[in-house]
Amino acid sequence: MKKSQNQMVLQYMKDFGSITTLQAFTDLGVTRLASRICDLRKEHLIASERVTAKNRYGKSVKFNKYWLED
Repeated sequence: MKKSQNQMVLQYMKDFGSITTLQAFTDLGVTRLASRICDLRKEHLIASERVTAKNRYGKSVKFNKYWLED
């Protein structure tokens, strides 16, 4: 049986503790992580935080990191 994107994102958070947009795209091929998180929040308690990092050109960029609450 083929897993849905929601199932893959949920399993990724269980396996690795959290997920970001880059990880969702690179590891799962999911391009709209925020939409998948919105779907999953209907049945699961998911926390998030805004993360700041530097891109390859040294510019600060912000993105969300999501994880399952205990």
